[in-house]
Amino acid sequence: MTEQLFILDEIPGVLWTPEDTHGTRPLILMGHGGGQHKKAPGILARAHRFAAERGFAVAATDVPHHGGRPRDQEFDRLATEYRARMAAGEETAGLDTALYTLVVGQTIAEWQTVLTAVQQLDHIGGRPVGYWGVSLGCALGIPFVAAEPRVRAAVLGLQGAPVLAGTAAQITVPVHFLVQRDDERIPRAQSQALFDAIGSAEKTLHANPGKHGDLPRFEMDDSLRFFARHLG
Repeated sequence: MTEQLFILDEIPGVLWTPEDTHGTRPLILMGHGGGQHKKAPGILARAHRFAAERGFAVAATDVPHHGGRPRDQEFDRLATEYRARMAAGEETAGLDTALYTLVVGQTIAEWQTVLTAVQQLDHIGGRPVGYWGVSLGCALGIPFVAAEPRVRAAVLGLQGAPVLAGTAAQITVPVHFLVQRDDERIPRAQSQALFDAIGSAEKTLHANPGKHGDLPRFEMDDSLRFFARHLG
């Protein structure tokens, strides 16, 4: 594994590639969860397996207001209130939308910038692109996948915000969608509704027991097979 940290137009990111390999290869962009960063343990574990076992290149960035990015007072206020309501079991729909609006537009543009730059590298090239992101990574990934024609397949899930349904209908690439049946953050019915809204002709839902953070390790194996099938 080779790990290369970069800053592109003030976007902090990291690129993982197999060591001592030649030629171009498919690229997977990974979106991290809320409150996490580009080298969160789950991101790092998946990046290593995707690169080491399948020869993919993998890129991740700190999305706005996360990781090494500057935070503003409005985002911090909304995020603090969101966490407090979640802990109390109170309604968070309005805060979901407000936080999402602060981040989503900038993130899509930044990910497109990063893809363009990374694909210009000789050992990456213009091969097919995949996207992996759950929770916040899904909330930001749905509009990105819908807007970016270079993305040929996506692993999404742990999300059900109604605000995403209209954009999800614009997705046409194969989708692997993950649900935790005992998710304390996302009602099961909302997860199902978001999956149903995805416009892809080829889409699969994997529902496992457990809470939001209990995604089974074997789902990483299924994600590997999914990307190998659709990206080559």
